[in-house]
Amino acid sequence: MDERSAGPAERLLALVLAYRDTMGQALGDEQYAVLRARLSALAAAPPDDDKAVRRALQGVRLVLLKLPPGHPVRRELDSTRGVVTLPGPGTVASARELMARFELPPPARAGAYGPDPERDRLLREPALSAAEARARCGGAPPPELIRLRAPDGRDRYPEFQFAPDGGIPHRVVLEVNRLLLADIDPWGAAVWWLSGNTWLGGVPAALLGRLPDHRLAGAARELAEGE
Repeated sequence: MDERSAGPAERLLALVLAYRDTMGQALGDEQYAVLRARLSALAAAPPDDDKAVRRALQGVRLVLLKLPPGHPVRRELDSTRGVVTLPGPGTVASARELMARFELPPPARAGAYGPDPERDRLLREPALSAAEARARCGGAPPPELIRLRAPDGRDRYPEFQFAPDGGIPHRVVLEVNRLLLADIDPWGAAVWWLSGNTWLGGVPAALLGRLPDHRLAGAARELAEGE
């Protein structure tokens, strides 16, 4: 990467690369897994689709905001807050370089599947097939629903998203998934729902119907908008 011509997004990604060894400790396991998924989504974005790249970059930024204020990546993020989510011509290439240096295979296209224990864990969770999801939704499932692509190419919709006994999608699930950008990063959204959350005191998917909807939405908003 030519640092002299790099824009704010590329400089931010270069810093993430430079401090990659500190990210896991600084973010914690849950948010580090989300960061990996968000970086993967950015690396998979079509470089000529400015809207897709910008939204994927925003997803990365939302996770990096959870870094401690003194961390060098967080300081860069704070100093360029107004422009860091404006992608440059090398943003996707920078993300792919970063993923390669993280020793994760950069996906060739959005939704590509590569060996990953976290994805295997998520795919073992109860899920509906594409046909079952269409039946529950009375048509095409809304884009806010998490849709995971299995190794066999089939789409899987995690079952927790739907009300029990053949019900339609939970309204709060759609709200939270919008906050988590599930349409561009379904794996990152699935990690949030299906992993322990210290702020909520449990796994969010298991707390549906047990906690008020506003508590679940508030926890997701804290991740998406927290400073």
